[in-house]
Amino acid sequence: MTVTEPKPRYKYVGTRPVRHDGLEKVTGRARFAADLNLPGQLHGIVVRSPHAHARITSIDTSEAEAMPGVKAVITSEDFPAVAPGHRQYDMCVNVIARDKVFYEGHALAAVAASTRDQAQAAAAAVKVEYEVLPAVLTIDQALAPDAPVLHAHMMTAGANPPAEEASNISNITRFSSGTDMDAGFAEADLVMEREFTTRPVHQGYIEPHACVADTGQDGHTTIWCSSQGHFNVRSSTATLLGWENTRIRVIPAEIGGGFGGKTTIYLEPLAVALSAKAGRPVKMVMTRDEVFRATGPAPGTKLRIKLGAQSDGNLVAGDAYLIYTNGAYAGPGGLLGAMTVFESYNIPHFDIEALDVVINTARSAAYRAPAAPLTAYAMETLLDEVAEELGIDAMELRLKNAVTEGEPSTMGFPFARIGFVECLEAVRDHPHFSAPLGPNQGRGLAAGYWFNIGESSSATVNLNEDGTATVVTGSPDIGGSRASMALMAAEELGIDPMDIRPVVGDTEAVGFTDITEGSRATFATGMAVVEACRKMVVELRGRAAKMMGVDVDDVDWVDGQAVYTGSDSDKDPLSVADICAKAKRTGGPLTATGSLEAHGAGPGFAVHLCDVEVDPETGVVRVVRYTASQDAGTAIHPSYVEGQIQGGVAQGVGWALNEEYIYDSDGVMENPSFLDYRVPVASDLPMIDAIIVEVPNPAHPYGVRGVGETGIVPPIPAVANAIYDATGCRIRDLPMSPIRVLEAITANGGSNGS
Repeated sequence: MTVTEPKPRYKYVGTRPVRHDGLEKVTGRARFAADLNLPGQLHGIVVRSPHAHARITSIDTSEAEAMPGVKAVITSEDFPAVAPGHRQYDMCVNVIARDKVFYEGHALAAVAASTRDQAQAAAAAVKVEYEVLPAVLTIDQALAPDAPVLHAHMMTAGANPPAEEASNISNITRFSSGTDMDAGFAEADLVMEREFTTRPVHQGYIEPHACVADTGQDGHTTIWCSSQGHFNVRSSTATLLGWENTRIRVIPAEIGGGFGGKTTIYLEPLAVALSAKAGRPVKMVMTRDEVFRATGPAPGTKLRIKLGAQSDGNLVAGDAYLIYTNGAYAGPGGLLGAMTVFESYNIPHFDIEALDVVINTARSAAYRAPAAPLTAYAMETLLDEVAEELGIDAMELRLKNAVTEGEPSTMGFPFARIGFVECLEAVRDHPHFSAPLGPNQGRGLAAGYWFNIGESSSATVNLNEDGTATVVTGSPDIGGSRASMALMAAEELGIDPMDIRPVVGDTEAVGFTDITEGSRATFATGMAVVEACRKMVVELRGRAAKMMGVDVDDVDWVDGQAVYTGSDSDKDPLSVADICAKAKRTGGPLTATGSLEAHGAGPGFAVHLCDVEVDPETGVVRVVRYTASQDAGTAIHPSYVEGQIQGGVAQGVGWALNEEYIYDSDGVMENPSFLDYRVPVASDLPMIDAIIVEVPNPAHPYGVRGVGETGIVPPIPAVANAIYDATGCRIRDLPMSPIRVLEAITANGGSNGS
C-alpha cells in the first residue's frame, strides 16, 4: 500500500523489476568472502582471551610456530605501536590487544597454517599468561565510586568542568532548548517520569565475518571481504599496519547481512599481516561463537525520561537522562540517543544529558538506527502513559504534538518537508486501527525517527557499443541498492533498467565512497549516479548533434532519444544504441562520472501498529497482526522499501521479546549461538502490512529519503504498548521475555488490562 503526495510521473522510478543480482543469490552462485579459495591459500585462526579483563604478562608462540603446517604467527608486536591519543586508537587495540584484554574474545594473536585444523591446534598451543583484573559488566558497576577504571587515559569528553581524572565515562552529550526547565514543568498539568533498562543485542546477520588477503612480494596486498564499506576497510587496515592506502586494494564480496555490524573491521589486518609473513594468501572466517563474543552488538542502556503535559495534551517539557554502554571502548550511543529521543515531537522546553560508559564486553557497533530504538522504547511507552492519564487517545496525542515542516529539531535546525503526520494518518485510517481484538489480545501504537546521512559517494556510467549501460558505484549492496541505481539511471538515460548492469566496484575501480550506513546509499550514491547520467545526457546530445550536423542547442533528450527541435523536421530521433554504434566516429567511448558530498538527507519517520496475544499462564507473547507506515520520500523500488520496513519490524520484534546477551559473573557470554540467542523465525511473525508514505525529500533529484534505519525504531515500544493493552502490565526492562511478562502479570494480580 502506498500513500503519496502529487509528484512527477516517472517511467521507471517506482516500478518493481526483478533485482539484477537475484538469480545468482537464489541459485547459490553469488560469491561471498568465505567462498573464495586461492592457490596456496593458508587458513588463519585468532587466539582470543578467555577473560573479560586482564593484563597480558607474556605471550609465548614458540610451540605454535614449530607445529606441523604452521607458516606464520603474529601478535601485537607485528604491528606499529599506537598511542592512546591516536584518532583510531580504539579500533587498533580492538583488532589486536596490546597490554590488556578488555573482553572475553578479545584477539591477542593469530596463526596461519596449511589447514584449518592445523591452525586451530597451533592457536591452542599459544601460551598466554594473564594477570586477571576485576571485570566491570554493568552500568551501575562502571559508575560506582570505587569502580576499576578500564582505560587510564580516558578523560570524559564533554565534562563540565573538564575531567581531571580518568573514569569509565567516555563522553557526555548535552542538548537543551535553552529555557528554564523548572518553568517548563510548571506549565504542565501532568508530570510523569519513568526508568527503563535494556541489554546488548546482536544484529543477527547470517554470514559471519570473513576475508581473504594476498600480500605480494612487492608489498601490496589485495583483500576480498564482506563489508558495508570497502574503502573504510582499506583505510582502517592501512592505519593499523602503518601502510599507505595505495598498498591495499579491497574487492567487495557479496554481503550476507550487515545491519550496521559490518561497518568496522576485525580480521582484515590480521589476514594481511599473516599473509605478508607467510608469503601466501590467508583466509580467515569467524565461527558463530566468535561473531557473538568478539564483534559489536548494539549497546545496553539505562534510560530515565520525564515528560510534562497540559490537560489538553500539549507536551510542554521533557527531561532525559540516557546512559549507553558501548562495550570496552568509547562509542557514539549517547550522542545518537540524545539526537533522537525527543525529535518526533514539538517540546518547547527540553533538557537532555547522555553518557557513554565503557564496560568489559565487546565493543559496540552500529545496528540499524543506532541508539534510536532504545530511546523510542522509553519515550513512546511513556507517551502512552501520559495519554492514558490525560484520557486522550494515543494517536491523537501524537498527532497533536508531531513535528512538522519549519519546526526546530533537537539540534536547532528547522525541519524541511517531512511526512510524520502523513504516517500517523495512514495508520489511523488503516482498517487495522479499528479492527476488533480477541481474548488476551492488545494493540500498541508507536512512532520512530531517524535522521539519515549523506556523506561522500562516487559513480561511473559507461555506455556499451550496443546502447546498454554499466553503472559502477562504491556502495556495497545490502538492501537492493543495485536495483535502485539502475532505476535512477534508467530514468535519466531513458533506457530499460534491465539493459543496465549495476556493479559495485573495488577501491581501484571507482571513486571514494563512504560506508553503506545511515540509510545513505540510495540517497547519496543515487545522487552521484544521477549526476553522472546527466553529464552523459549532455555528451549524448553533443554526439547526436554531430551525427545530425546541427547545433547542440537544437537537440533535446526525450525518453531515451536525441530529438532535433529545429525547423528541419526530417531528421529522425537517435536512440542511445544509435549514438553508441557511431561513438568511435564522434569522439570515442561514452563514459561519465559523478562524485559528491551529499547534503540534505531527509529525516525518516515511521508509525507502527502491533497486535499481540499474551498467554496469561506462561507469559508467552505472540504477535498476531502488524501494520507499519513509513515515509520513503519516493520509493525508487517499492518492493525493496517494503522489504526494509518488514525487516526492521522482524528485528525489532526479536529485540523486544527475546534477544539479549547473557554474561556470567566473570563476563563470559553464556548464549553465543543461534540455539541460545533467540532471533525470530518466520513462524514467529504474521504477515506485515507495509504502508509506503511518499512525501518527497526536496534535497534529492527524485525525492529519496533513506528507509533502512527507521523501520527498526518503533517495534519495541509498539510491542510494549500492546502487551500493556493485553495485560495491564508496563514492562520497562528488555527483553519482554515470557519470564518477565509472567512475573509482571503475577505481580499485577493476574489481571487483564484489555
